[in-house]
Amino acid sequence: MARKCEISGTGAMSGNNVSHANNHTRRRFLPNLQIVSLLSDVLGKTFKLKICSKTLRSIEHNGGLDAYLESTSNTKLSDEAKKIKKEIAKKKASATK
Repeated sequence: MARKCEISGTGAMSGNNVSHANNHTRRRFLPNLQIVSLLSDVLGKTFKLKICSKTLRSIEHNGGLDAYLESTSNTKLSDEAKKIKKEIAKKKASATK
């Protein structure tokens, strides 16, 4: 499985190790991925996702998965997150009718 956040799409970056003698060797910076279960209040179910800790902090800061997905634009979300966001929007629309 790819080392990529399932919500924000954050993946591995590359760069250089630079020694004291200024020798450059390539290296990878991997995201801090955690497997967490996030509860959607609107849908009433949990989603087990592999997300980076930065995204988890953003979700908690926004007040939960539903609020985070609602406030984030689709261009910054992965395909999996877009599906969940669409489900939440559909459920909210049917609840207001």
